[in-house]
Amino acid sequence: MRDMAQDQQGAESPALPRLGGRSSFRERVADALRAALIAGELRPGEVYSAPSLATRFGVSATPVREAMLDLAKEGLVDTVPNKGFRVTAVSDRQLDEYTHVRSLIEIPTVVELARTADRVSLEALRPAAREIVSAAAAGDLIGYVEADTRFHLGLLALAGNGHLVEVVADLRKRSRLYGLTALVEAGRLLASAEEHLELLDALLERDGKAVHAVMTRHLGHVRSLWAATD
Repeated sequence: MRDMAQDQQGAESPALPRLGGRSSFRERVADALRAALIAGELRPGEVYSAPSLATRFGVSATPVREAMLDLAKEGLVDTVPNKGFRVTAVSDRQLDEYTHVRSLIEIPTVVELARTADRVSLEALRPAAREIVSAAAAGDLIGYVEADTRFHLGLLALAGNGHLVEVVADLRKRSRLYGLTALVEAGRLLASAEEHLELLDALLERDGKAVHAVMTRHLGHVRSLWAATD
């Protein structure tokens, strides 16, 4: 998928996705930019101007500039006076640490949900899981990351610990999945996307061992296949 900075004219720019059901336009723009950053469409060290990103998403520059300031507060970008915003780099060690912490939190939490989560709440996540698969099939990386975030945070929320969800949400924001584009080109992202449906089915079957296996494999992809830079 073409880098955002290369699409100045907006001829192939998608409409801004309606992310997470939020009503705030600024939050929708911030979510879309954050997803593009995580997916690797905004590259570290590159400077992006608000007008160029606005053209890409088919919106005005003001909400983009405001959203990027929000991302700067999160440490995801740095402001470059009179030019725009530079995406902050994330080292391999940082990615390892983020994934390790996520594994410590998410795997046991989701395994426990195989015992405690009710079927109605689990089934309510199936549309998001299917949306992940559809986005992967279409090569829509921003849509993929947004739906993936919604699925996983929604799943963790079933544990009833809001602080846990906030910690994982922050770790996800700081991750970079540069390898997603390569997986799309190789036709391998769809198989990874289908792991979400596999996980959901294992949860509904109350199979804790299967849930543990799928979650371990899934988070392994975050650091290996999905984050690969070569």
